[in-house]
Amino acid sequence: MNINFFKMHGAGNDFLLFDDRALSFPAADAAWLRRIMQRRTGVGSDGVLLIQPSSRADFRMRFFNPDGGEAEMCGNGARCVARLAHELGAAPARMTIETAAGLVRAEALGERVRLGMTDPRDWRMDRMLEAEGRRWAYGFVNTGVPHAVLRVEQLDDLDVERFGSAIRHHPDFQPAGANADFIEVAGPARLRIRTFERGVESETWACGTGIVAAALVAARAGWVRSPVAVVTRGGYELTVAFEGSGDHLCGVTLDGPAEHVFRGTIAYP
Repeated sequence: MNINFFKMHGAGNDFLLFDDRALSFPAADAAWLRRIMQRRTGVGSDGVLLIQPSSRADFRMRFFNPDGGEAEMCGNGARCVARLAHELGAAPARMTIETAAGLVRAEALGERVRLGMTDPRDWRMDRMLEAEGRRWAYGFVNTGVPHAVLRVEQLDDLDVERFGSAIRHHPDFQPAGANADFIEVAGPARLRIRTFERGVESETWACGTGIVAAALVAARAGWVRSPVAVVTRGGYELTVAFEGSGDHLCGVTLDGPAEHVFRGTIAYP
């Protein structure tokens, strides 16, 4: 069986997208998913996204990490899938998407997409942990998936692979683990970020839910105010906006690019 796919990226976070409205995609074959996401021997991506039918929204989004496991949500992936669904006629420009984290709203704006996020939950602020011989202050929030946000002073020099892996697997975040987001405050409404992603098990160029988590934790700490410009490792700038204060931040949106790379066909199995 030959399967058509689209390669897209959101701020350097790249994905393979499949129109699975016929529900024929082999989503249960985790080994095959891992193979096609391999960069040296497959197509290569930070994840696989499916467009499927939904009785609750314009369509259902399913997201799979490079380890073959399914995750609840992906902010950059949702923006890419929103643009593609609109272009395929599967959704209007203003749409509702069913995800495992809940219903989210999105608006396709040409090469950019504004995504309405689920309300943040499971807040933990002003916590400390020890990892790799250092003590770290962190804030934690679930923005669709769990994130630990840690402020550093020299982001460019940080060994994200070493420290990110230790924090991602830290006992404080078991059994699910957490993504590790390292941020540098660049102004009263501006952050820089690098993220070690759970499931990818490496640093990625961008993480949408991590960008949102970073902005929210930084706002609660009093470092920034909405709207927050967040600059990724790849140099892309996204905007996080929200309302409210304290642990009642709501109306969260993520605005940024969603760009086509190429389309192709891959054989299964």
